[in-house]
Amino acid sequence: MKRCSHHGRETAYRVSGDADGSDSAGLLCIHGSGGSHGVWKSQFRMKDERPVAALDLSGHGESDDADADAGYEALSVYSADVVAVAEETDCRVLVGNSLGGAVAMLTQLERETEVDALVLTGTGAKLTVLDDLLVWLEEDFDRAVEFLHDDDRLFHDPDERYLELSQEAMREAGSEVTHRDFLSCHRFDVRDRLSEIDVPTLAVVGEHDQLTPAWYHEFLAEEIADAEMVTIDDAAHLTMLEQPEAFNDAVSAFLEERGL
Repeated sequence: MKRCSHHGRETAYRVSGDADGSDSAGLLCIHGSGGSHGVWKSQFRMKDERPVAALDLSGHGESDDADADAGYEALSVYSADVVAVAEETDCRVLVGNSLGGAVAMLTQLERETEVDALVLTGTGAKLTVLDDLLVWLEEDFDRAVEFLHDDDRLFHDPDERYLELSQEAMREAGSEVTHRDFLSCHRFDVRDRLSEIDVPTLAVVGEHDQLTPAWYHEFLAEEIADAEMVTIDDAAHLTMLEQPEAFNDAVSAFLEERGL
């Protein structure tokens, strides 16, 4: 893991591939609520065709935390993490899952850093969270983790190793940070700003995703000027981990079509 310093904290990230030796735009992958960069482990298989980076957002994995209230303030902190790593790695295709998708959109909308394209998976312009889940995250964290890892939420039919990886990352992030993440998602809403997104955008949805179903992604594809949507079979919310080959192929095809 590498680290970059910004805003009085350090953000940890992993990067593979040669940015200087590649003509293809690099990917910067942004994890979801209670996650870490490890959820993108299979996307590093793309390093031979383009650089791939993945970061731990503040308070996750190996990154320092920041004192931020849930909602816009926390999302802005996470966006600053993304900008810092983008500047270090020159990876300008933001690939965001769930909370990470919200951060990617906010970064493209509000930051001056150059973004070549967005890949938005398991996410939406508004990310309403079940009230009971928000309560469990504060008062019964084990129940919240169990709920999220039940059928067709984070996963459809996962390898046991991936279940363990996801649960471990969420427990390492802890109740406070994970609750902040989900509450930030709950308060996120850029439905009236999607027309401002002016870069090529791919919306990727898992066939069985109950957390952010297909219509979330259909809305993104309809409202963003240069956008399209693809459905990944036999996957739920974490398509990139559950069906990595199909996910990677969809991302590669989309970027190649755009000359990126």
